[in-house]
Amino acid sequence: MALCLTAVCLVCSALLGATYAVTAEPIAEASRKALVEAISQVLPEGGEISEANTVEFGGQKYEYYTQSIDGQTSAWAVKSTTSGFGGPLTVLVGVGTDGSVYSTKVLSHTETPGLGAKCQTDEGFLGQFRGLDPSVKILKVTKDGGNIDAITASTITSRAYTLAVSNAVEVAKTLKPENKEE
Repeated sequence: MALCLTAVCLVCSALLGATYAVTAEPIAEASRKALVEAISQVLPEGGEISEANTVEFGGQKYEYYTQSIDGQTSAWAVKSTTSGFGGPLTVLVGVGTDGSVYSTKVLSHTETPGLGAKCQTDEGFLGQFRGLDPSVKILKVTKDGGNIDAITASTITSRAYTLAVSNAVEVAKTLKPENKEE
């Protein structure tokens, strides 16, 4: 009986390993395409996008991409992760060289469906970040003295999303525009 169970476990393990080997590349390619699409959604049209770079800020590593138009840095797409109600909330934030937010996009979350998950779809909430100038508006929810209206019944998620955007803006402030002379 132990020999039979061992054989079954070995066969199942081999099948699982083979499935992983076959699907790893397509999954990685799909993830890369989704990221490229997200970057194009949070940055202005045109220009060239750099490969991924990392920077440390506040004890945390941030991944970012630089957009250049005619050799001049025009914006960054910064990946920012905070803790939401259900766990990690990862947001991609497009930030111009002037510090303004171009747009945002949720890359991943574990928020409650129908409540916190609205951070992906609620246009009233998401629209507050498009074109936002942090020097004019306070990047906090109104309950905390800021200018961002929270998603109804999802204050914790709204706080986490707003914090992710705020962190991305602060990271972008530390980045120096790379201007290339031709």
